[in-house]
Amino acid sequence: MSVVATERLIRPHGGELVDRTDERPEGVDKLETLTLTSRELSDLDMLASGALSPLAGFMGRDDYERVVEEMRLATGLPWSLPVCLAVERAPKADRVALADEAGRLLAVLDVQEAYEYDGTREAEQCFRTTDEAHPGVARLLRQHALYLAGRVTVFERADAEFPELALDPAGTRRLFAERGWRRVVGFQTRNPIHRAHEYLTKGALETVDGLLIHPLVGETKSDDVPAQTRVECYRILLDRYYPADRVVLSSFPAAMRYAGPREAIWHAICRKNYGCSHFIVGRDHAGVGSYYGTYDAQQIFDEFEPHELDIEPMFFEHAFFCRACGQMATPKTCPHEGEDHVFLSGTKVRELLSQGEFPPAEFSRPEVAEALIAAYREG
Repeated sequence: MSVVATERLIRPHGGELVDRTDERPEGVDKLETLTLTSRELSDLDMLASGALSPLAGFMGRDDYERVVEEMRLATGLPWSLPVCLAVERAPKADRVALADEAGRLLAVLDVQEAYEYDGTREAEQCFRTTDEAHPGVARLLRQHALYLAGRVTVFERADAEFPELALDPAGTRRLFAERGWRRVVGFQTRNPIHRAHEYLTKGALETVDGLLIHPLVGETKSDDVPAQTRVECYRILLDRYYPADRVVLSSFPAAMRYAGPREAIWHAICRKNYGCSHFIVGRDHAGVGSYYGTYDAQQIFDEFEPHELDIEPMFFEHAFFCRACGQMATPKTCPHEGEDHVFLSGTKVRELLSQGEFPPAEFSRPEVAEALIAAYREG
């Protein structure tokens, strides 16, 4: 595939797709070694692939401070969440090795600086709460007290949970170009796709060349549906209800931060790096509990100048099946009252599935519900 063909796609954030992979350097076994958490490993892998372009490593103080306060890197480029490596103490040397929890060496980091940070302030700004019942806040406030900054060089990639779906940004861009796509909409999900998601993704697909279903497969809350089950549901749905030549299923290796509005911006920027020109933002994107308003994740895009992010958000209201309309709809298109609407809470759906009961067909495709019920039984 020619460079010209891929250049017809949206440019990566900052203009160039970063590649922080290289061969294993000599003497790496003798370096001081830092063990990364699951979330930090996800960030490292995304730094390696360019998914976090223009970042080439873990953030230094200048970038960190401006991101926390203004949602921008030190250069002024929009960026909404810190990407940092927390350490107990500063290393003695100017280069350290990075390893997973099994002790496998994956990368080296050229130390730029180690700096203290205010976790409470970061929580207030990025999560809009300091409540430790919030999973992102809890993780932040229990991590080490220093951030270590520097460029990374990754010589061994972390194992992909779904190797057949693990397309890096360069890979999705090549695939989009091969298909002749230019306008591509990305869909972020950490949940099985129900009829409401199907409705809005197909609505978005009506206006673009292709759809990237991009499920997050990094670390999530313990009560979220496991990635293995979710991916099986995506495959069932795509095989039977979507046009194969208009949709790509690929995995997104990020860990969830549950940062709501700021994470919606971050997810959009990452999908821009994967080659998406558009990004779907629904109700309570990346939210948890009741920490964020229903449409806060859409309203935060107004804090940037028009087209400053370049990727175009596509905003959708909550979708439901309306018995009176006889079809899927949203408050924008349906004039009927709530008693005509088929809507189930996540808690209610989990309760039905755990009892081996199918949610209404208006809420979930039966084939998807069957896969979820089987997973609950095995669990």
